[in-house]
Amino acid sequence: MFKRYLAASAVAAAALLAAVPANAATAQPLKLRNGLTLYIPIQWKVYGTGTDAVQVVTGKCAKPQGWGSSRCDAFYVFGPKYIKRGAEGFGPYTGKNPFYTASDVQPCPFNPKWGELIGPTVTRGLRQVGAGHKATYNAWKSTCVSYSGNKVHARFTQREWYLPKSKILVVDQWNTPGLADTLKNADWN
Repeated sequence: MFKRYLAASAVAAAALLAAVPANAATAQPLKLRNGLTLYIPIQWKVYGTGTDAVQVVTGKCAKPQGWGSSRCDAFYVFGPKYIKRGAEGFGPYTGKNPFYTASDVQPCPFNPKWGELIGPTVTRGLRQVGAGHKATYNAWKSTCVSYSGNKVHARFTQREWYLPKSKILVVDQWNTPGLADTLKNADWN
């Protein structure tokens, strides 16, 4: 009888585990504006929750200080205030040009001793962000150059997911592994 009980308990436990998402024990919900919830690894650290600029640090970062924190493996989720001044020269971000909140050369995300040059577009299209929502997606070919001489030191792609109706912009300069799937599998409440 006891052996049958243990066998039945093992089957019940296996069924329960099968019903739980594989990453449930390793994910945390990140609730953002307009009902968007991302499920991110628990190792990722979130700064600025509930604000117009959320920084999600996904790797090494000495001092997370929001957009422009050099050497900070992170992606950003921006709201209306940043979208309003997210184009070069502080105009509104529309997705036609990269997110670039400056009128001069900004520091490279990998090394502040270099400048960042963003563009031209390498990929444009629509990407799923949870059920029923499609974002305008842009991937901008970018380089890190010396301030004198424009010698190229590094290359990266700045990826952007823009949801104009929800007033949400996700910007990633680190090719964050799993971010595209995280956005695709998001929830809207």
